[in-house]
Amino acid sequence: MPEAPERVPGPAVRDAGRRLAEAGCARPHADARALADAALGDSEEPGAEARFESLVARRAAREPLAYILGRTFFRGLELRVDPRVLIPRPHTEPLVEAALALPRGARVLDLCTGSGAVALSLKRERPDLEVVGADLSTGALAVASGNADRLGIEVAWITSDLLADAPGPWDAVLANPPYIDEGEPALAPEMVGHEPRLAFGGGDGGLAVIRRLIDEVSAVPWVALEVGDHQGATVRDLLTRAGFDEVRGHPDYTGVERVVAGARAHASRRSDVA
Repeated sequence: MPEAPERVPGPAVRDAGRRLAEAGCARPHADARALADAALGDSEEPGAEARFESLVARRAAREPLAYILGRTFFRGLELRVDPRVLIPRPHTEPLVEAALALPRGARVLDLCTGSGAVALSLKRERPDLEVVGADLSTGALAVASGNADRLGIEVAWITSDLLADAPGPWDAVLANPPYIDEGEPALAPEMVGHEPRLAFGGGDGGLAVIRRLIDEVSAVPWVALEVGDHQGATVRDLLTRAGFDEVRGHPDYTGVERVVAGARAHASRRSDVA
């Protein structure tokens, strides 16, 4: 009979949990167990404990667990992620939920798509929609298209700086744009040092990209944007000023107004979005 795979000893996992706690990791013991499983992997080759120590060192240096494992979950989808893309967060889910009420067959553009989490989730839950994901980063699009291929979800991908190379027409535009102001603590290296800064930072109080995007969607009848913790009222006002008649906020799981959506009451047939 083949030998049983080498496993990381329990005391080593418990010690790693203590070390990760001292390093400030939010879920140190759960992370240690996940890293122990990753060190074992599908291989029966020796060296699991040494691999485990290497992974723990990376996590103690505050490299995100999702990058170390190479995967994360969003709305039940297992997505591959690496430093080319922002790690999807649960607070982005209202962006998908807001779009679930779009009319059948709507043509939807997901801007700043990153790993493709929003576009892929929406297409899986509303397969009747025509969904396109766009990003300025070709590296991000490589990750997104790889996720689509692996999951068997049919989404098209285009390289575009907002709507510059994606003129539409679109029935709806979704976006999780950069919205953190350059001076905010949330952009400190220990918080986002391993993730692409392009996906976070936005000037003008974090609203520079959002303002530009709202200017570009003047012909789009329905728009939903993820926004910062204290930006909801401002973005609602910007959408109202841009001619959106029905503007409302959607809270995330913590109760923060995380997504602002706007609809035009008198849209054309192609753009007849509720």
